[in-house]
Amino acid sequence: MIIVTTNKVEGREIKKVLGLVQASSVRARAIGRDITALFKLMAGGEITEYTKLLAQTREQSLSRLISEAESRGANAVVGVRFVTSTVAQGASEILIYGTAVELG
Repeated sequence: MIIVTTNKVEGREIKKVLGLVQASSVRARAIGRDITALFKLMAGGEITEYTKLLAQTREQSLSRLISEAESRGANAVVGVRFVTSTVAQGASEILIYGTAVELG
């Protein structure tokens, strides 16, 4: 599966547009991570616990996007965008969307 942020794939022709595909994942912080993060906030530096949490959320969303595109018969998704938002205190959502296409 080809995933690109551009509206076309260089050297390939879009034979068929299969429509919008989207996927999201919502994750909440854990108490243990919050305690560790509090200490890092005081000392300074990257809060790796949150970095890992968001990376896992991105990967899960991307996997869901690919599954949705494949179920429509796509072999690529173009114009991919990532959006993040806070849905509740301590919980974040990552939404990924794009256009499923069949490349020639």
